[in-house]
Amino acid sequence: MSFRSVFMAVVIAFALILSAFLVNRARPKIETEQPSADFVRASGKCAECHARAQYSVVHEYEMSMHAKKGITCLDCHQPAANQKSVDHHGFVISAHLTAGNCRSCHEGIYQEFARSRHAAPAWAAVYGSQGLTKEQVAFSEQFQPGGTNRAPNPLVLPEGHAATTSGCDQCHSIGKPNDDGTIGTCTNCHARHVDSVALARLPTTCGQCHMGPDHSQIEIYNESKHGVMFAAQHDQMNLNADPRTLTTRDMFVPTCATCHMSGINGLKVTHNPSDRLSWYLSDAVSTHRPNYLQAQINMKQVCTQCHTQPMIDRVYTQAEQVVANTNGRVLAAKAIMDGLHKDGVLTGAPFTHPIDFTYFNLWHYDGRTSKHAAFMGGADFVQWHGNYELLAKTIELQHEADELRREHAHK
Repeated sequence: MSFRSVFMAVVIAFALILSAFLVNRARPKIETEQPSADFVRASGKCAECHARAQYSVVHEYEMSMHAKKGITCLDCHQPAANQKSVDHHGFVISAHLTAGNCRSCHEGIYQEFARSRHAAPAWAAVYGSQGLTKEQVAFSEQFQPGGTNRAPNPLVLPEGHAATTSGCDQCHSIGKPNDDGTIGTCTNCHARHVDSVALARLPTTCGQCHMGPDHSQIEIYNESKHGVMFAAQHDQMNLNADPRTLTTRDMFVPTCATCHMSGINGLKVTHNPSDRLSWYLSDAVSTHRPNYLQAQINMKQVCTQCHTQPMIDRVYTQAEQVVANTNGRVLAAKAIMDGLHKDGVLTGAPFTHPIDFTYFNLWHYDGRTSKHAAFMGGADFVQWHGNYELLAKTIELQHEADELRREHAHK
């Protein structure tokens, strides 16, 4: 073989190698950087495909506590009891994940959740008992009387399916009944693949649903001293601390979860926020919850981790005075509405007269706001977003009622 032939062969080979290198360098990293054998095994052999199509899912899983503990994709995605399954590239997985998949490892937490107002009562607040089994209704009513055995919300029909699906459902589906017999989904608070306790501790996570004029907890929290301090110092906190060993050294400023669910300084962890709630503040006229005394003890134990007992008792006393005052204003407005119905002045379905909306806004927005703010340290919401509006709408309601009676008298 001549020198010329050898030289040409070397040049062509070098050109091919260089071309392959340049082409490969232009491909996305997720295509060229293949996962290690250990990672493929740890992720249930799912990451090899999903790193190409949905890399963020794989990345979130990599950061999760599940990954650190060797829990694989298939451990969570395998069909739980009574779930439909599908064949997914040779693997049998659940067609739709629910709380049923989480409870296989977190049964105690699921049972606490199932007893809470986040479960069936959240769904029933929109759709009533429709879609829930008799057994589910009976179970929930043991712990949340009147919360599940109820009619659909009267706003569902006039607002329509589109508004309900894209609006109400997005929050109230936390208590949606599933085909497998379970209630709700854990990923509303913890997210699907990062399974983050830190995410669940953020006020903004709770604020996705607990916001707006009818339950303005996130706005009240942000105004409160707790919210201001959290905004300034959250980067100094250990939001990833184990709930079972959480201390005020980790969370020296409380978030929603700290007060309502966390087990700080040895206190009990709970996924039933009602364990520490003593009033039905969301009702038009608030009454004691069945566990009123024990719930106050439970919540005050959390408060004492940072505050003195005299201060805690003062806040509760003042807050309950606001509840009593608000109840009085709502009862006065209710008496006006009841009188109109009794005398035949106001007829027809709910939300068909302007005065229906005035009354609804009075208790559902302003009344709730004043009561929640009194317990959460939101002075502006007790006053200007609460009691001022209560007063203004009471006057407005009375004038509307008087006008309706005049019109009725001339018929």
